[in-house]
Amino acid sequence: MDNGDKAKIYLLVNHPVTLLYFRKELISALINTNYVIGILTPFDEHFLDIGLLGVKVFETPMNRRGTNPIQDFSTFFKYLNILRKEKPDIVLSYTIKPNVYGGLACRVLGVPQIANVTGLGDSVENPGLLQKLVKFLLKIAFRKTHLVFFQNKSNKDYYEQQSLMRSEQTQLLPGSGVNLKKHSYIKYPQDDNTIRLAFVGRIIKDKGIAELLEAVAYVHANHPSVTCDILGPFEDDSFRYLIETYVSAGAGQYLGVSSDVHALLTTYHAVVLPSYHEGMSNVLLEAAATGRPVLTTRVPGCQEAFDEGISGFGFEPRSVDSLVEAIERFIALPHDQKATMGLAGSKKMEREFDRQIVVDAYMKEIENILAEKKNKVDKK
Repeated sequence: MDNGDKAKIYLLVNHPVTLLYFRKELISALINTNYVIGILTPFDEHFLDIGLLGVKVFETPMNRRGTNPIQDFSTFFKYLNILRKEKPDIVLSYTIKPNVYGGLACRVLGVPQIANVTGLGDSVENPGLLQKLVKFLLKIAFRKTHLVFFQNKSNKDYYEQQSLMRSEQTQLLPGSGVNLKKHSYIKYPQDDNTIRLAFVGRIIKDKGIAELLEAVAYVHANHPSVTCDILGPFEDDSFRYLIETYVSAGAGQYLGVSSDVHALLTTYHAVVLPSYHEGMSNVLLEAAATGRPVLTTRVPGCQEAFDEGISGFGFEPRSVDSLVEAIERFIALPHDQKATMGLAGSKKMEREFDRQIVVDAYMKEIENILAEKKNKVDKK
């Protein structure tokens, strides 16, 4: 190994903020184990913050939502050049483009890769030429991958059924897990004859924002004490006018982006997420850990975050009527039952979704790979 006897572990991501919010504990564990850590990520306002973690940072431009494979192949060559020069012992990749193009680079260079499928995404889920191309690239990229972590069983089953990798290459994780210290239980709000809901997420079609606005506007018109605030960045400007109209009707506020959602949740009675698909919704895990009931779609990556009628209510994706029904079921509960529901969600997170479970799984696989490499060297 280079750099004395220190192993080099490099992470490939499509957005710096995901490292700060969801992988920081893993990075700390890797650094504390005396590994050298490198991060390959696109540049944004959080880029410089990554360097403060005590890691090497490499800018790798990427159009996260682009669908031009020719343009995306520049990412592959960028990965290839950096990894060839840096010679990492193991690469960890997250999300579709780092998994595909990082996987291809790792295969060319013979570097062990641990991939993480955080959700299917449109390019895999929607039939068409792009889907065929992406599946073809995934099969090539994952053929020699050491392990692919999945955040929900449905995604894992889909990849295996499509023969994108062998079943022995896969393992299930509880999403990204939730930091139970950072997102600790907070006492449920007092009964003040209002019901304050919150949507937390990127403002895009696939988060079900259109259905949310219509459903809450309907409920608010019939129950003026019920509101739902919107927290999150605009990634689709076509929703700006709809949200302005929604706010002007008094159905809720648009609060922009917050660096401390946990503190904001103290004033809300429940979190609503009408997402069409998720790998595993971190928003729901964090809300539940905080002690807030969740109202969300019965889709993989959302339905695992709650127990029906115990810590939340489910509804059908893309259905305003089903969402309205779930909200009305929730607001009909006595205040003490809402609080009990929130506490049940917090206990569920403690049992099933502690982020340390995820960190331990990664550390185990990394140690296994390094032990295998050492054995091969010793036999020579």
